[in-house]
Amino acid sequence: MNGKQQKDQLELNFEAVSTGNAPRTDNREEPQPLTVTHEHESHEDDTKQLMEEIVRETNLYEALKKVRRNKGRPGIDGMTVGELPGFLRKNWPMIRRKLLEGTYQPKPVRRVEIPKPDGGKRKLGIPTVLDRFVQQAILQVLQKRWDRTFSDSSYGFRPKRSAHQAVGKAQQYVREGYGVVVDIDLEKFFDRVNHDILMSRVARRIQDKRLLKLLRRYLEAGVMENGLVSPTEEGTPQGGPLSPLLSNLMLDDLDRELARRGHRFVRYADDCNIYVGSLAAGQRVMESVSRYITKKLKLRVNGSKSAVDWASRRSFLGFSFHNVKEPRIRIAPKARERFKDRIRELTSRHQAWSLPRRIRELNVYLRGWKGYFGHIETPSIWRAMDGWIRRRLRAMIWRQWKHTKKRYGELRKWGVPPEYASIVFRRQGGSWAMSQSRAMTLAFPPERWREIGLIALSVS
Repeated sequence: MNGKQQKDQLELNFEAVSTGNAPRTDNREEPQPLTVTHEHESHEDDTKQLMEEIVRETNLYEALKKVRRNKGRPGIDGMTVGELPGFLRKNWPMIRRKLLEGTYQPKPVRRVEIPKPDGGKRKLGIPTVLDRFVQQAILQVLQKRWDRTFSDSSYGFRPKRSAHQAVGKAQQYVREGYGVVVDIDLEKFFDRVNHDILMSRVARRIQDKRLLKLLRRYLEAGVMENGLVSPTEEGTPQGGPLSPLLSNLMLDDLDRELARRGHRFVRYADDCNIYVGSLAAGQRVMESVSRYITKKLKLRVNGSKSAVDWASRRSFLGFSFHNVKEPRIRIAPKARERFKDRIRELTSRHQAWSLPRRIRELNVYLRGWKGYFGHIETPSIWRAMDGWIRRRLRAMIWRQWKHTKKRYGELRKWGVPPEYASIVFRRQGGSWAMSQSRAMTLAFPPERWREIGLIALSVS
């Protein structure tokens, strides 16, 4: 434990609740096996005292550490993550008492909207920092109990699981001959979860009435938008630590039903793909599963985004497959277009950045993008993207030079021989055309971009 953590422990002084069991002191998550599917749900007496486990000292320090690491914007009270420890030093005894008595009341979330890849808006609800801390403490206790009972075909928002594993499983099904996908998109899933249905699922697993009441209060805490608080009668607002776990619990019934029917499927949050052997079988599955989702879960299937098609023609988590006989993982066409749109923004003439800053901004985006898509099985795309990015930069530089004499002087400064640099006096063309000229490629070859600091996607 470092000095900062020791200082926090001394100053915060969370009280440990004696339960007769020695608390964990190493703060490590229990390893979660990937192959365990749907263990028996517990109704034992140990779920009657979950609130004591939630306010246990070691659990609270772990929650505080994660909230501070995740940072995030303030909620409706304006408190920042940095102010949270000071607030807890003064107020934790009162908060703890309310949690144990079952009287703690969460504050409404602050509504914000972020752009979606398809051009729409995704609504997020930002809880206060204190509520994020309490939710994180609850999450750590419930996830440890619940996660091992979830389906092996569920990959979203779970420890030791990732989108890459989900895509790999989908690839396995396609390779085994199930090349048709029933791609089910749930319409505004997080906004339309029925609270009563969700809480009935929670009550199957929890007997602590204080915690049940608190979870219901979080669902119904309301949303502040434009200074007004509106009640939330359905949905689990995205933005809080508990929302992903509750969404997995809500869709666990769907996982169980699909497994009962013997389907091969992969689910990542509200994105569910079922793999079958023919288009006719896919249509039957789409109709029957859609009925189940509508009638049993009271959710809606988005007809415009859901489809039955060959897996090579659909995308899943930004990936698609090169073919169905020997499926190779590639970047989905829509993901490539979003990539190009972002590169166009970063190399736009409207960004009045110096070249070093532009390279820094590009590198941040490229590293994140390569980190997510780095395991594709069609590596030639990286060379094509590198060439396109360099051409965008050359076109941007050509526009910035503006005048003929300036362009000639800059080309000579970058080592271009006079016979090539003089093209600026003889040839007229747009910046995109000139970016491919011999003069510009001599001035800015791939090696020069490496010297300037631009990272290359094609380099491992």
